[in-house]
Amino acid sequence: MLLQVGGLHAFYDKSHILHGVDFTMPEPKVTALLGRNGSGRSTLLKAMMGLLPGSRGSVRLAGREIGGAQADRICRAGLAYVPEERQVFSNLTVDENLAMGVQPGVAGAARWTREDMFSYFPRLRERRNQLAGLMSGGEQQMLTICRSLLTNPLVILIDEPTEGLAPKIVDTVTEVIRDIQTRGVGVLLVEQKMSMAMRVASDVMVMGHGSIVFAGPAAEMENRGDIRRKWLEVA
Repeated sequence: MLLQVGGLHAFYDKSHILHGVDFTMPEPKVTALLGRNGSGRSTLLKAMMGLLPGSRGSVRLAGREIGGAQADRICRAGLAYVPEERQVFSNLTVDENLAMGVQPGVAGAARWTREDMFSYFPRLRERRNQLAGLMSGGEQQMLTICRSLLTNPLVILIDEPTEGLAPKIVDTVTEVIRDIQTRGVGVLLVEQKMSMAMRVASDVMVMGHGSIVFAGPAAEMENRGDIRRKWLEVA
């Protein structure tokens, strides 16, 4: 089992956000995590990465329990995270940001190089000596994805990668996510644009009120108008 989450609870102060989330990713695939704003999607990724103190539950990666560990240990165990806020090191160059991500990775993980990153996003090669804080939002998104891939993960968690991006860049990011999966990396993708998510994902999970309310193949989701109306569409 590549990834297994069981009974995961998370809190912001006294607010109980995740209510015993359970799901599995048996093998490397792209799984889209859908839901309305406030449903708990981003919180789930942060809890899995050890970024929410007080979270409890099990997170197993390739059979190893990582739930409750510090975020740096979780990263070294093979779980990577691309935050919605991008969080580049604004006072470092593109090359320096990429260097911050380099990790040896765990046995069996795909290996990534800077040349791989530049082939995905040639714009980063052009800007490699520029401060990241001076880059556009789209360029920062590219950089954040690449920095996370250089940790050589088994699974990568990606939060709203197309938010605010031009359509051409959205297409590029979509192709990169597809290629990541073909190289044996599992992808858990939080995405607001259902059309994009359904183009790239083989499986779908829907969150509502801090729980998984639907999980199944993307093809099945296409026919579940009841799920879309209740948990995704805005009245």
